[in-house]
Amino acid sequence: MNLPPSAPRDFLAAASPGTRVVVRYRIEGGFTDALGDLLECGATECTVRTRSADVVIHLERVVAAKQVPPPPARRSPRS
Repeated sequence: MNLPPSAPRDFLAAASPGTRVVVRYRIEGGFTDALGDLLECGATECTVRTRSADVVIHLERVVAAKQVPPPPARRSPRS
């Protein structure tokens, strides 16, 4: 089943800020993913807060997006 190209963008536009998402988008030479909390989604771009930085993604480059569960709890250090 192939989704229409606008389906991932429609999902991002409808998702509430703070929703944990993974977004696959085109970059030069291929694709990459942004995994984190959706901060905002406007008419032309969305922002995802990953562990390392806020990533601004142009919606025309998005090929897939979905909600994901919260990250697992961190393990306690070994003693």
